Amino acid sequence: MPGALHSLLLTLVAALDVALALSLSPRNTTVQSTQQLLSAYQLLNFTVGGRLASAVPLEKPCFSSYEGKPVAANSAACAAVQANYTDPTFRVTQFGAYMLPQWETCQAQASNGCLLDSNDPTNPLAFQGADCRLGNIPPHYIKVKSASDVQAALAFSRSTGIRLSVKNKGHDYKGRSSGKDTLSLWTTGLNSISHNAKFKPTGCQATYDAITVGPGVLTQDVYEFADSVNRTVIGGYHQTIGFGGGYFLGGGHSILSPVYGLAVDRVVQVKVVTPDGVLRTANACQNSDLFFALRGGGGSTFGVVIESSHRTEPRITIQASVLRFTPSASDDLAEWYSLMVNQSHGWAQAGWGGHIVGPTLVHVNPLLNHTAAQASMKPAVDFVTARNGSVVVEELPSWLAFFNKYVTMAQAAVGPELELGTRLIPTSVFTSEAGRAALIALIKENLPIASPYIVAGTPFNFKAETNATSVTPAWRNSVWHLSIKAQFEYNTTLAERKTLYNGLETRLQKFRDLTPGSGAYFNEGDVYEPDHETSYWGANYPKLLAVKRKYDPEGLLDCWQCVGWKGASDPLYQCYVSL
Repeated sequence: MPGALHSLLLTLVAALDVALALSLSPRNTTVQSTQQLLSAYQLLNFTVGGRLASAVPLEKPCFSSYEGKPVAANSAACAAVQANYTDPTFRVTQFGAYMLPQWETCQAQASNGCLLDSNDPTNPLAFQGADCRLGNIPPHYIKVKSASDVQAALAFSRSTGIRLSVKNKGHDYKGRSSGKDTLSLWTTGLNSISHNAKFKPTGCQATYDAITVGPGVLTQDVYEFADSVNRTVIGGYHQTIGFGGGYFLGGGHSILSPVYGLAVDRVVQVKVVTPDGVLRTANACQNSDLFFALRGGGGSTFGVVIESSHRTEPRITIQASVLRFTPSASDDLAEWYSLMVNQSHGWAQAGWGGHIVGPTLVHVNPLLNHTAAQASMKPAVDFVTARNGSVVVEELPSWLAFFNKYVTMAQAAVGPELELGTRLIPTSVFTSEAGRAALIALIKENLPIASPYIVAGTPFNFKAETNATSVTPAWRNSVWHLSIKAQFEYNTTLAERKTLYNGLETRLQKFRDLTPGSGAYFNEGDVYEPDHETSYWGANYPKLLAVKRKYDPEGLLDCWQCVGWKGASDPLYQCYVSL
């Protein structure tokens, strides 16, 4: 940004802070009048170059009533929404859309949302005669283009008491990127990307082959860019995850993590606007406490990321094992999961990482040659072959080749209202006969409800630097990241929702009881995770809390079960169901 323009924007931010402080009541109280708030928003809009916008639900064109008032439905726009309702590449372009749409609604209040039927988006029962409401979608948002936009929003929040939320691509399983009555910072437009084979973090001596991205760059785009310069980056299992946003802030598992570590192990520098309005560069050599917090502390509670740099690997050859079968006998699926439990420790030692869900396995290995890969996977191949299933064990020339061939078809669904509960399953469970038997029994118990989703994506073989990241240490001695789910429908009642949430809690608690002292993944954890500080961060939590209080003494940024959160009774969380 040219110096003169930057200075002008900072002056406007300061003017906004002063003007609002004079005309509006203090933070955390209501403004003195609607007109004063309108003036404040007008000044904010001017400060951010006219990029302050009002939000509407994605599904609004299908409805003839909005916020209790008659409106004209738009059949053409509605048809486009219906045709693309479960398409992540469509949802990611819409501010009012979230990948898990229950977070668009105010779940704690009956009929306070605007959803279609994800099983059949054309189902007229979802929208005919129904009232569309904004629900939990922030009413206003800024499409962030620079750090100065974030600074202006922080000044606005500090002076008016209007709370902030931060959204990138909408892949949030716990509702932290939406928020009723908040001002949202939409970072999707921060999509710069560059490569430097000798990247040197500011103030450091070491250099890395690194790719630097804005938080809004799509994961698939990063993979393609890295491949174009003969490199590999370690990232998520979905096209539309924001590579440099909440994914790495919460830890960031990958099916390459068993060999190359979590996303937090790969990041070497972060540029972030902290809640005090300062744009800081954090790395191992400066603001190292903040860097530690950003490497697993999660969410946007420590600031809003503007840019991050991640070290790469050379282009790697991938051995891929893709196995599928159709269960016929009543115990086929139970036997399959039993085989998975008994084989997974050995697979982890060999460098395999991947996903297991129902009668499907998709694993990759960057260490073995093709012959060794075939031998390693023989028990699973034999099982699937005996049931006339599909077996592929092949060598691919790059991670991108694997991603394009398999992941875009197997990535997690969007559009349905899914609720996850997760647990890291320690190595000790897999190396004990009694542990394996107990895990197999628990999985079998869950099969009539839903097949557990297994991610073999822990940093099992990666030698991490001691105390460098803030994720729970349980990641370092686990083989599986296991998740179970519940699913809501567009017309699920509040009472039914509570029953489903509580049912998930009951099922998940048994996995917690099996794994005392382990933990869970912040980005995909249970919404109502008990003792979440220990589950997500373990012994790292006291240090994280100290960092939070240092850079955000006013508690300006907050999110559900984030470090230093104000608790479920805070008005910011009025749309969460009270169990």
